[in-house]
Amino acid sequence: MESLQNSLVALVDHYGYVGLFVGLLLGNVGFPVAAEVLVPVAGALVATGHLSSVWLAFAVAVGGELAGGSLGYAIGRYGGRTVAQRYGKYVGFHYERLDGLQAFFGRWGTFAVFLCRFIPMIRGLSPFVAGVAEMNLAAFYLWTLLGSGIFCAGLLALGSALGSRLATTIPSLQRWGYVLLAVAVLVLVCAALAARVRARRAARPGA
Repeated sequence: MESLQNSLVALVDHYGYVGLFVGLLLGNVGFPVAAEVLVPVAGALVATGHLSSVWLAFAVAVGGELAGGSLGYAIGRYGGRTVAQRYGKYVGFHYERLDGLQAFFGRWGTFAVFLCRFIPMIRGLSPFVAGVAEMNLAAFYLWTLLGSGIFCAGLLALGSALGSRLATTIPSLQRWGYVLLAVAVLVLVCAALAARVRARRAARPGA
């Protein structure tokens, strides 16, 4: 795990925005790229002057997420379960997990894409599952953009706040970074559920 973290730091440190884009693209097609480490590293490099702009880092990060998500979706849509069965092992994906992920998508609908943006490991596989399910492309991009935007903005801000202290806190990023993001997601989910309940009540006769 430590060697992977060091590789992620080096990726952005040496190649800048290109490294950030490529890392997140690969992470969204199932490769074991810890975005919860990669994105804060970019934020810290902005704070220390190694990268020029937090806004550019944000745009590149979201662009990498969308590019990787698009590729994952296309692989799932046109390759289907056969791709997962033959090649999933090369990115650590067990074919048996596909049914569980599809059941999750069946329960939450297109909103599952948004939720998966915040779940470690699963976030890189969700575009593929959305493709297998032939999810509406507009809904896929909407939820991916919204989820990735919140994800990248939150972790860039965290990395920027830590700055030069990031190196000593990398081991705890996966824990605390997702705690902060989970709180944001919980608030959004509660708001969405509350809005749905209000809409149902308003639709009842005599309400």
